Amino acid sequence: MDYLLKTEPSVYSFAQLESEKTTIWDGVSNPVALENLRAMKPGERLVIYHTGDEKSAVGTASVVSVDTTDPKNPQVKIKAGKSISKPVTLGEVKAHKLFAESPLVRQGRLSVVPLTEAQYKFLVGE
Repeated sequence: MDYLLKTEPSVYSFAQLESEKTTIWDGVSNPVALENLRAMKPGERLVIYHTGDEKSAVGTASVVSVDTTDPKNPQVKIKAGKSISKPVTLGEVKAHKLFAESPLVRQGRLSVVPLTEAQYKFLVGE
């Protein structure tokens, strides 16, 4: 499965992930988002989405490892991929039929969102 991870760029940006190469994605509190984190598997593809003023998919990453020792705070190690050459805005997402039933549109505050392969390809420009 592919996933989208939302982050406020003033708190942690895709540029920071690129600089650091890897990071631990944790600190999620929403029960559905936690379930999505716990379900991740090494090698799965990720889209990094900036919230706030940007509201757009800006880069890719992948899951390195998942530690669910503490189910209330799973630790997902992710590795930076590459920048999306033309970031996809929330407006573009909402206008596309691929996302009509997506939690990205239906549950706007969800910080970890599962994506179909078609949704992933649309967001990264494939």
